[in-house]
Amino acid sequence: MPETAAEEAREGRVPFQLIEVEGPSMVPTLYPGDWMLVQHGARVRPGDVIILRHPFQQDLLVVKRIAERREGGWWVLGDNAPAGGDSTVYGVVPDDLVLAKVRGRLRRRKPWVEGEGQRSVGAVLSWAFSAVRPVLSDRSGRSGRSASRRLRAR
Repeated sequence: MPETAAEEAREGRVPFQLIEVEGPSMVPTLYPGDWMLVQHGARVRPGDVIILRHPFQQDLLVVKRIAERREGGWWVLGDNAPAGGDSTVYGVVPDDLVLAKVRGRLRRRKPWVEGEGQRSVGAVLSWAFSAVRPVLSDRSGRSGRSASRRLRAR
């Protein structure tokens, strides 16, 4: 019997899940407080943003971008390199630690401040239009994949 929502999802009972972002490692793609729509069991490839179990603290879930396939698993990097906490620290991530693929994000709305008046319909619609976005694979040359190639070339 599965013990966690992630294990239930792996067994096909919960294909999608909402997870809140904590930490700056994926800025500007994902900010702390954003919500991610993740798909369990989706095929992953370089450029995809994924949820994985931390190799050294398996009760900790992290979000990273796949840079490339290496012997033994995936090399993953954060979009915000100075934040760290990726394969440059813990090495290759085995396939069995990859839990889900991030499909979309919902950017949190800034809190309403008392005394500043009500939010206009236009302001709410503007937020809604910009807040809900798919999280696409980055194969444009800005992803960790090319950064990894540049680092190895030096």
